[in-house]
Amino acid sequence: MLIYKIFRRPEWDAFRNAGQTLGAPVDLTDGFIHFSTAAQVTETAARHFATESDLVLVAFDGDTLGPALKWEPSRGGALFPHLYRPLELSEVVWDTSLPLGATGHIFPEALL
Repeated sequence: MLIYKIFRRPEWDAFRNAGQTLGAPVDLTDGFIHFSTAAQVTETAARHFATESDLVLVAFDGDTLGPALKWEPSRGGALFPHLYRPLELSEVVWDTSLPLGATGHIFPEALL
C-alpha cells in the first residue's frame, strides 16, 4: 500500500542531499514522521499546507517500511501511518510537484 508524505521544497532538497530525513519540524516535535493514505492526503494538504505552493508529494510503500511504521489514531480517530525511524531516500517510490491551484492543491489524477 502506498502512503504519502508532503514536503516543502527545502525539506525535500535537504532529504535528497542527505539521503535520509527525520522529517519536517512537526515530525521532529512529535517524535515520528507523519504520513497519509491516498484517502487522507488531500485533507492533509488542505489542513496543513493550505497556502503553500512549492510542495512535493512523495510516495512510499508502507509494506516495506518495517515494524517502525505504526498505524495510530489521529484526525477524527482515523488511523494514520507514523514512522518511528529515519526515512531513507532509497525508500521513495515516486515524487511529483504538488502545485497550488485556485481551489487547492492539484494532485495527480491517479491518486484521486
